[in-house]
Amino acid sequence: MATGWSWDPAAVLGRVDSNRPRTSLPAGDLFKPIPTLPPLMGHDDENLAPQELAEQAPKAFAAPSSADTPKAASTAAKRTASSKKRKSDAVAEPTTVPEIDDDDPRLQEVDQTCGQVRAKIRRFLDSGAMKVGEFQSAIDVGSVGYHRFMKQSGPDAGSGSDVYYNAWKFFKKRELQGVKAPAAKKAKPTVKTAAELDVADIKLDGEDEGEVPVFDTCDEIRKKIRAFLRKDGITNAAYLRAIGACFPEGRKIQSKQLNDFLAKKGPVSGNTSAVFYGSYVFLEKLRVKQGKPKSAMRVEMEKLYPSGNKSERDDGKAGMDTKRMLDGPIFLHASERAHVDKYGKMKITTR
Repeated sequence: MATGWSWDPAAVLGRVDSNRPRTSLPAGDLFKPIPTLPPLMGHDDENLAPQELAEQAPKAFAAPSSADTPKAASTAAKRTASSKKRKSDAVAEPTTVPEIDDDDPRLQEVDQTCGQVRAKIRRFLDSGAMKVGEFQSAIDVGSVGYHRFMKQSGPDAGSGSDVYYNAWKFFKKRELQGVKAPAAKKAKPTVKTAAELDVADIKLDGEDEGEVPVFDTCDEIRKKIRAFLRKDGITNAAYLRAIGACFPEGRKIQSKQLNDFLAKKGPVSGNTSAVFYGSYVFLEKLRVKQGKPKSAMRVEMEKLYPSGNKSERDDGKAGMDTKRMLDGPIFLHASERAHVDKYGKMKITTR
């Protein structure tokens, strides 16, 4: 049937719908069905309800966090454990203590001398409870002022320092809170430590008579003592036994004698102390045992303290006098001034 159209509508419809045969073409020439493309993920059925679509939607990929790996977990555990310790590896402080206000009347009247506060500070730091920097922060003082106060000696020296009052208040507050003072660290003795303290095989001239000439000032000996006590495994008690053994018949030296000597300041302050003589003999024997040379200070002291008519001692022997107190009072003319140099030599000048 002629339609008057220049093209066949049936053929056009056949191209649009491949499943509908084109009536103007032979049956064998019908278009084959167009292959169906795979549905997009999650959109295989447009008639699904939103909830069903959500259930079929792909799950979001969650990358494992660094904390889930064994290595990271181990590191995190170590970090957590270490954060529970103090920086100084000290014994843990009590977690619950009563609050005491800084305006508490009991914190207003200092009842200890500067020397007593210094001794408390040293014992506290020696126990390992805090490091020096941590303690300075705890009492809110600077490094310069702290070291200036700690270098002073005597019951009243440093009474105007903030370190004196702040440190006293720090310890007083702990006392009122019931916080016990930390026990001193006990160093474990080792074979190496025992060997270092053993100098019995070295003999010095005059040792059997207790008359070894001393060619060091008190300040130099104090410096050497502190350096020696800082060594690992060296305890004050072991050191006192070692220097006590340097006397002819042996001598038991108390820790108070050591503390009293270390608290003094001056080239000749403490020259009659058993700690001074015993330490010099022990440290000199240790120097000989280790084969170390004499220091420049030691060589100069030998020149300044000879024996004979130029001796500083009443018996004419060499070395610094350890029998007669050298830092006691002296009588001077009104026009004279006395000064002790770093070698312990008295200098008298006229104004």
